[in-house]
Amino acid sequence: LGLLYQEYRDKSTRQEIETRRLQDSQTDPEESSPSEETPSEAEPSSTTESKGPPQISLLRNSNSRFNLWQDLPEIQSSGVLSILQPDEIKLQEAMFELVTSEASYYKSLNLLVSHFMENERLKKILHQSEAHILFSNVLDVMAVSERFLLDLEQRVEENIVISDVCDIVHQHTVNHFSVYITYVSNQTYQERAYKQLLQDKPAFREVISQLELDPKCKGLSFSSFLILPFQRITRLKLLVQNILKKVEEKSDRETTALDAHKELETVVKACNEGVRKMSRTEQMISIQKKLEFKIKSVPIISHSRWLLKQGELQQMNGPKTSRTLRTKKLFREIYLFLFNDLLVLCRQIPGDKYQVFDSAPRGLLRVEELEDQGQSLANVFILRLLENADDREASYMLKASSQSEMKRWMISLAPNRRTKFVSFTSRLVDCPQIQCVHPYVAQQPDELSLELADVLNILDKTDDGWIFGERLHDQERGWFPSSMGEEILNPKIRAQNLKECFRVHKSDDSQRRKLGSRNRQ
Repeated sequence: LGLLYQEYRDKSTRQEIETRRLQDSQTDPEESSPSEETPSEAEPSSTTESKGPPQISLLRNSNSRFNLWQDLPEIQSSGVLSILQPDEIKLQEAMFELVTSEASYYKSLNLLVSHFMENERLKKILHQSEAHILFSNVLDVMAVSERFLLDLEQRVEENIVISDVCDIVHQHTVNHFSVYITYVSNQTYQERAYKQLLQDKPAFREVISQLELDPKCKGLSFSSFLILPFQRITRLKLLVQNILKKVEEKSDRETTALDAHKELETVVKACNEGVRKMSRTEQMISIQKKLEFKIKSVPIISHSRWLLKQGELQQMNGPKTSRTLRTKKLFREIYLFLFNDLLVLCRQIPGDKYQVFDSAPRGLLRVEELEDQGQSLANVFILRLLENADDREASYMLKASSQSEMKRWMISLAPNRRTKFVSFTSRLVDCPQIQCVHPYVAQQPDELSLELADVLNILDKTDDGWIFGERLHDQERGWFPSSMGEEILNPKIRAQNLKECFRVHKSDDSQRRKLGSRNRQ
């Protein structure tokens, strides 16, 4: 393919956004179906005649660009488009995109290896251990991609109409895709090593800059190549979801798509856990060193514990404080470390240390918002510890710096507390939705990183521009700026998004029901 994977992926996701915008502006979702078949950024397909299998000419012709299956001259001249139903054509496009995007991805991986990793100047600059951390097992990843692509190409060669690709995805995910977990789990060390090399080795910085300027890279950075495997395994799951939405219900193709999706979900979760585990362990060690206990010491480091949120709030001094006593502050600083199973309350002391004066299990926390209490008590909430470090109930009146910060703390402290809008997993008929039009990288543990074209249910929102959302394709929750997305206003499109989501995850639901049945027995 003429496009590197980074370009291909960007074009594809931006077209997805435009399709949804068009759908959202129309009364009937079906009216917008042609937009799915004509990407605005698609370039003319190659007119070169080929005696070989029609689809393969696209994969192997470096002059070809961002094409649709139905735009190929061989498909156009075959007359098959007049025979197939519109839904089948959409399904063909979805399967074709999985194949062509893998070809584009393999091309980008090949460039990472041949242009960067095997560069002689770079080899001389990097120590063997540095090169290993930087490139990890990318050769294994590329070999897996090549084998996967060959099997996909062979399937496309079999017939002008693609029979299925999800059975191949399932087979490769089960047998080969564990290499992605190894690569992605190394990401924390990879990023750190790259930053350190740029800082400590001017020669490395110079060579990388020169290699990035090569026309082959099309203006893309070295780091955009390093992150390719993580982006691809996540995107592959979404491509299978797209196929699953278009296959006939209760068909063999639905079964293979569900099986492939389930296995990909397992790999993606393992990748995410691998990244989190590496960063969480280091973070917990760092926090442990900063804490000094005024109360009975609590062991902080645990394999099953991680940080959810930390930050400073203002604590009301108590009932004895009067607003007329100008010599006393109404509030004083308090610092909270909230873990997935524990809350630690501290005061900051000199030397970047924190003195712990109370703690409680996270499951024994309750929160309550104070409303209409005047400006001095704006953004104030009550935090109750049902059982604190002294085995008794304690209450704290806490003030946040903004409405969004208050809501973020309240949802983190008491996650089961009802949000403004109900989660889609409750099978609500309608719920506010938003699609991401600008990518966002989470800055805090309670935030959610967003990719272009992500669709989320809005669970809560604040007046100062933050949204608490739940992403439809993986049910991940978190906060993000409202400026990152556009609200989906058409109720029919929202209902369609939910219906598709339920279908994708119905195998998960049946497993949960079976598990619940076993537990009851």
